[in-house]
Formats: sequence, C-alpha cells, structure tokens
Amino acid sequence: MKRIKPGRGPSALTFIGSLIAIIFGLIWIATVIYLGKKENDLPTPLLLFGALFILIGVINAVYAYINAFGKKRFSLMDVVEPSEEGEPNEPDEKTLNKTGQESGLNYCPHCGNPVKESFVFCPKCGKTLKSK
Repeated sequence: MKRIKPGRGPSALTFIGSLIAIIFGLIWIATVIYLGKKENDLPTPLLLFGALFILIGVINAVYAYINAFGKKRFSLMDVVEPSEEGEPNEPDEKTLNKTGQESGLNYCPHCGNPVKESFVFCPKCGKTLKSK
C-alpha cells in the first residue's frame, strides 16, 4: 500500500527560508550594535530580538534539512512504497505475520480502530465485531 509522505521540495524551500532568516538576524544584530556604538547605548531588547530570530531560524533549518534529506522524514506530498521508506512508527517485522498484518491485531470494520482478534465488541464505537 502506498503512503503519502512529506515532500522533499517544500522542506528544502523551508531550509532555504530558514537560512535567509538567520542572515536577517545577523544583519539585524550588526545594525543594532553599529547604531548603539554611535549613541553609546546598546538597546538590549533589540539585540535579544535578533538573537531570538537567529535561534528560531537555526532550529527550523535543522528540522527542514533533516526532513528534506533524511530517510525517515515527515512528508505530505511524496507517494512512496513501504519498501522504499518505512514508517517511523510502523510495526517491525517481528510483530508481523506471513500476510503482512500484525499478529493478533485487526481493525474494526465500522470505525477502523485497532482491535484484538479476541474482541467481540469494538472498544471505540461499541459495535459488534463478530457473531457469537
């Protein structure tokens, strides 16, 4: 079954945007320091704003870089086969049976909630799963 995963393109663009934000923060701090030296006063709130801008840019850039170039990424626009890229939270091969489904686990036909084979009623919607 194919899955929709986060796209590499939007993540790469976010990475580039984050680099631009970091450069803006550096220019902001340099400008504040330059103007503060002229007036013999460094406005701390303006320096903190620039530092915060840089910090958010770095965090966002790291996340976007991992998302754009990593194997286990969060994606909204790429359609991939499970063999190409696994899901970070999907069961490993030890818990799968020969049919590729989790052993001892089914899904409610009414609401899709995961249920065990021994369940008679769905714990989420309460509907009957199998005949008595």
